[in-house]
Amino acid sequence: MKTKIFKPKKSAVLTQGNQAVVEGALAAGVEFFAGYPITPASEIAEGFARELPQIGGKFLQMEDEIAGMAAVIGASLAGKKAITATSGPGFALKQENLGFATMIEVPVVVVNVQRVGPSTGLPTAPSQGDVMQTRWGRNGDQEIIALAPSSVAESYELTIKAVNLSEKFRQPVVLLLDEVIGHLREKIHLKSKEEIEIYNRKKPESNQNSDQFLPYQLTDDLIPPMADYGSGFKYHTSGLFHDQSGFPDGKKETAKFMQDRLHNKLHNNLDQIIFYEKNIRSDDNAAVLSYGSAARAAISTVNTARKDNLKAGWFKLQTIWPFAEEAVAELAAQVDTIIVPELNQGQLIREVKKAAAGRAKVIGINSYAGDLIRPEEIRALLEEVL
Repeated sequence: MKTKIFKPKKSAVLTQGNQAVVEGALAAGVEFFAGYPITPASEIAEGFARELPQIGGKFLQMEDEIAGMAAVIGASLAGKKAITATSGPGFALKQENLGFATMIEVPVVVVNVQRVGPSTGLPTAPSQGDVMQTRWGRNGDQEIIALAPSSVAESYELTIKAVNLSEKFRQPVVLLLDEVIGHLREKIHLKSKEEIEIYNRKKPESNQNSDQFLPYQLTDDLIPPMADYGSGFKYHTSGLFHDQSGFPDGKKETAKFMQDRLHNKLHNNLDQIIFYEKNIRSDDNAAVLSYGSAARAAISTVNTARKDNLKAGWFKLQTIWPFAEEAVAELAAQVDTIIVPELNQGQLIREVKKAAAGRAKVIGINSYAGDLIRPEEIRALLEEVL
């Protein structure tokens, strides 16, 4: 069946963050979802089950989280834009195949609607406890792209960006929501096809001899063209280090070269990957650096504090990984204190401290038992440091 172009039914809708992820993915050209229902992400699976059959796409409810991750890898290898969704316990189960997708350079998007852990934890409570698992949850040195929306509108916009980044860099991308953002309802604008910039993976030249095709050919941008399985090109994939043909190569030189290439294809293009918003004035003495649902209280608090003449600004990360080290270092040179509210025991604050390198004092505010950080908590700390 030929896939139809997804067209939103309305331009403006009142919807929740999880459904906004579905809308954003469909707008970006996603045609395949596989996963396993899990709170608080189940509405994403429900949305795809409802919408994908209407455009000729495929929805698979798999037997477990591991199979869900494997299925989206297979669909992507066959040429489809593919996505899965889960929460913390399921995200842990997906790690091995997420590492495999990184090694064989398959574009996939993994949505993690975070809840309080560890283990089963509090299934219906918000958390930002999977930040470091996202970065370091797999074995070996490897890069990951992770985006974190702080609103329903950003859930839509950053899903589109996640799909585009995945396709452009042949790279898994993680979208980190939390229970609050996933279930929050806000009005958003759904863009028309003409308003959305879509990036499709680079393909081999149409006149290229299939016998000469190298699935991991070294290119100037370090991103090899990707042929679809079944399109006539010979294609071998392996989780072992491999040469340009895709076949295993046990040489240490190959292992180093490949790890460097996987790292550099992202780090040579950080300007296309790292997104953040900030409002820092030249005379601000403190800044609140935040992401996800914690950013809502942070920005609201700063805006109110400014009305009372407190010299404070805000900095909101949309890209969590790779970390915006240079931008945070610049922030630390501008202010005396950086406050980092997080719904965990203090994860991303470690990266903030490294980037600040003593130029600014870095203080955390943490909530990790299912409660949100309240604006008055941030306000009290601002008044203390200013």
